[in-house]
Parts: sequence; C-alpha cells; structure tokens
Amino acid sequence: MPDLEPLEPGVMFWAGRDTLAEIKALGVRCGQLGIPGGLDLTAAGEAWKSDLDREAFALVTVFAAYDGESYADKPAVERTVGFIPPATRDERERRTYEVSDFASRLGVWSVACHIGFVPEDSTDADYVAVREMVRRVCDHAARHQQVFALETGQEPAAVLLRFIRDVGRPNLRINFDPANMILYGTGDPIEAWRTLAPWVISVHAKDGDWPPGWPDKAAPDALGVERPLGQGSVGVERFVGAVAASGFRGPLNVEREAEDQAERLRDIREGVALIRRLSGGADDRLSSSVSRR
Repeated sequence: MPDLEPLEPGVMFWAGRDTLAEIKALGVRCGQLGIPGGLDLTAAGEAWKSDLDREAFALVTVFAAYDGESYADKPAVERTVGFIPPATRDERERRTYEVSDFASRLGVWSVACHIGFVPEDSTDADYVAVREMVRRVCDHAARHQQVFALETGQEPAAVLLRFIRDVGRPNLRINFDPANMILYGTGDPIEAWRTLAPWVISVHAKDGDWPPGWPDKAAPDALGVERPLGQGSVGVERFVGAVAASGFRGPLNVEREAEDQAERLRDIREGVALIRRLSGGADDRLSSSVSRR
C-alpha cells in the first residue's frame, strides 16, 4: 500500500467496467471502487484483493450502487435511487451489508453510496425509515471498523448535515462531490464544502453545469450536465484551494461517467493531470492555513 501525498489524484472507477491495469495506466496509485448492483461479490472478492496487492494500489472507498437506479432526471432519481424507494429498502439494506463485508475483505475502511433525496421534514415517514436504516448500516460497518459515507448533492448542505446529526452515529461521514451540488442545483460547492468539511472523509473531483434555467428553476425536473474536469461550473482551482486550506489531506478522486469508454478514460487522464498541477502547492496552502489559526 503506497504512502499517499496530500491531495494526491486518484480515480473513481467501476468493477465490471474498468480493470485495475487500465486505472493505473492513468498515472494514479489510489482510487475508489464502484460496485454495480448485480455484481457477485463472493466471486469478485479474491480477484480484486489479488489485483490490489499485486499493483500496490490504495483503495480508499468502496461505493455501492443498486439495481434499478436511474439518474435520467430528478423524478427518476426520487423514484429509484438509494434508500428512499420503500419497495427496494430491504433488498438494498442487505446489499449494503454485503458491500461492507466485501470492503472489509479488501481491507478498505470506508463504504459509501447515494441514499437518495432525504425529505427536509424530519417527521416524514420516509425520513424516519431511512434514518433508522442508515443507523443499522452504520452499526454493521462499525463491526468492520469502517465509516459509512453519504454522497453529497441531492439535498442542500444544511439538510444533509442536519440528517447526519439526527442519525447520531460516530462513523457516519460524507463523500463530497462538488459537481453534484451543481447538477442537482442544491448550492454552491465551495459554500457547501465550508459547511460540511469536518465530516468529509473522501472527495470526488468532478465537474458539471447547472440545470437549465437555474436558479430560476425554469426546468425543475432537469439535472445539470456533467463535464470533463475543468470544463464545467465547479471552478476546480478554487475548489482545490478551499479543500487544501481546510486541512483535508486525502486523495482527490477524479470521476467521469461518460458512456463512451475511450472518451471517459481520456477525460479522466486529463483530470488527473489537472489535479496534479493544482495540488502541487498543497503543502504550502496547508501550512498557511495552520499558521493563520
């Protein structure tokens, strides 16, 4: 397992789509592994552990995705994603336990997912059910000495923070994705970072543009459009500066979900190079932030 530098570039990649050799060829030593809903984790565990050990690759998070999820637009997300849809809760709770067990076999201390749109009303029946489910998932992860991280974006930072405090589990944390704040139109990612930074244990480096008509909500059901890193509205240089100034020292994992694999890998490679350039002065920024406290 390599010793990683502060804000070292990594990659968010997917079992069944990417090989570890392809990811290492992008010039990275670390990353986050996404697990599709239909993947047989029993069969995959030994193969991934062997590959990770052989390549001396640091896996910092395992992400759970679930069968039947759709990110076509906001209504599709509300109907299908994460823990919110009642019809799939039991199945997805079991699957999340399986992903936690799989991550433990790989020696990974963090598991994460999108839990879906959390209602703002804490008395809402879906809010209560999902809160209790997240408590159980956290308790299961704790048996492996793991944290369970919620991905940002589908609710404003203040709503997410209130939910985390309500769940009340010390191993509940955040995977921060700045582009998701923009794609869902839920807030400026820099302001959201300042609110959520103390709970962040992993970061995506992803970019995108606001939904059509934002902030006037002329198209309330539409999502924004993902872009290659540095070509969207996140303001990657400003974001990396804010992350460094906060004292966060973990990897910045480049994510790109283009359908064309060649395009996706090209964009990831360019994103890795951009993060490497921008994080080159991370130690100086970290030292400056400490000296000002």
